[in-house]
Amino acid sequence: MSIEFRIESTSQRARAGRLVTPHGEVETPVFMPVGTVASVKGVPQDILEELGVTILLGNTYHLYLRPGVDTVRNLGGLHGFMAWPRAILTDSGGFQVFSLNELRKVTEGGVTFRSHLDGSPHFFSPESAIAAQIGLGADIIMAFDWCTEYPADRARTKASMELTLRWAERSKKYFEEHKWEVPWREVSSFQFLVSSPDTGNWKPETGNSTQSLFGIVQGGMDLELRKESAERTVEIGFPGYAIGGLSVGEPRERTREVVEATLEHLPADKPRYLMGVGTPGEIVEYASLGVDMMDCVLPTRAARHGLLFTSEGKVSIKQARYAQDAGPLDPNCGCRVCRRYSRAYLRHLYASNEVLAQVLNTLHNLSFYLDTMRGVRHSIQLGEESRFL
Repeated sequence: MSIEFRIESTSQRARAGRLVTPHGEVETPVFMPVGTVASVKGVPQDILEELGVTILLGNTYHLYLRPGVDTVRNLGGLHGFMAWPRAILTDSGGFQVFSLNELRKVTEGGVTFRSHLDGSPHFFSPESAIAAQIGLGADIIMAFDWCTEYPADRARTKASMELTLRWAERSKKYFEEHKWEVPWREVSSFQFLVSSPDTGNWKPETGNSTQSLFGIVQGGMDLELRKESAERTVEIGFPGYAIGGLSVGEPRERTREVVEATLEHLPADKPRYLMGVGTPGEIVEYASLGVDMMDCVLPTRAARHGLLFTSEGKVSIKQARYAQDAGPLDPNCGCRVCRRYSRAYLRHLYASNEVLAQVLNTLHNLSFYLDTMRGVRHSIQLGEESRFL
C-alpha cells in the first residue's frame, strides 16, 4: 500500500473525497499547514491534532541542512522525530533552491547551491532529493523539479519544463528502486511516540506500505506548455499530480487562469495538489475548480505579523483602535482564541512583543483555514456552491 484516493461527492467541478495514507485518512479538499523544519511555528503537535490537522507539510531543503536527513531517519523518520502520528507530505526542495537565486547553478545533473545558513556548498539531483525524502519518511513525496521564475520568456519556460520532465523520470526511477528503504519499516526506539492510543487518526504501518511519489507540472504562465507538461507527466505515471511554479509574483487572476487550464489535463481519479497557495478566499476558489490539496505559509506567517483572518475580513491586530476592544477577535469563530481572549488582550500581547501573541494568532489563523475547508467539504457533500465564495 502507498495511498488510496476515492472521490465521494461532487458539486460541479469541486470534489470531496478521501485520501488514505500509511499514517491515516485525509478528507479532501484539504489545507495542509506548513511545518518547514518539522514544526508548525508556535503550535505543538497535540494542539494540531485537536485542531483537526490530518496532514502536515515538511521541507526537504531545510531539514536536509538542519538537523540532517540521517538524524531524522535514525530517530524514526519525521513521524518519530517530531512525534506526529498522522500523514506528512514533503516537498523536494526544488522551490527553495530556486529561490536562492544567486546562490545556485543549474545543470542537467542537478543543482549546485550554497546553504543560506552558512554558505556551505551542496548538490541536489533528482536522485539525491528522492533519497533525502525517503530518509525523512513522509507518506507523500515530490519529484525534483525546476521552478520557472516570473516573468520568463517562452524559451526559458520551455527549457525549465523539459528539464523538469527529465528529472521526473529520474525521480521515479530512483524511487522505484529504493522505495522499500523508508524508515518506518525499521525498528525505532521512538515508535512509542507515534502509536499512542490517544492519537485517534493513527493506524499502524503495514509491512507492505511505501511512500507515494507525486509528479509536478511546470510550464510557467504559458498555457500550451502547461498542457504539454501535464500530459507528459501523466504519461510518466504517478499516483498524484501537483501544479507547481505558481505564486512566484504573477497576478492572481493569471494564477487562476493557469490552474483552471492545467486541471483539464490531469486525471480525474488522482489527487490534484496545488502548491503554495493562498488566502482563505483563494483556497475556496481553487477547491471549487477541483483541486484536492493545498498548502501555504500565509496563515502562520501572517499571524506572526499580526494579520488575522476572520469571517468579517482581515484584522491587523497591531492597530491602536483595538486597544480597548473587549470583543472577541471573530464573533463567528469557535476556536479557543476567540472563545477566551479579547481583541484588546491580543493587541496588548502583540504590542508587548510577547511570544504568546504569535502562538494565539497562529492558532486562530490555522483554525480559520481548517474551518473554512471543513465548510467547503460540507458544501460539496450537500451539492451546493460553497457559502464561502
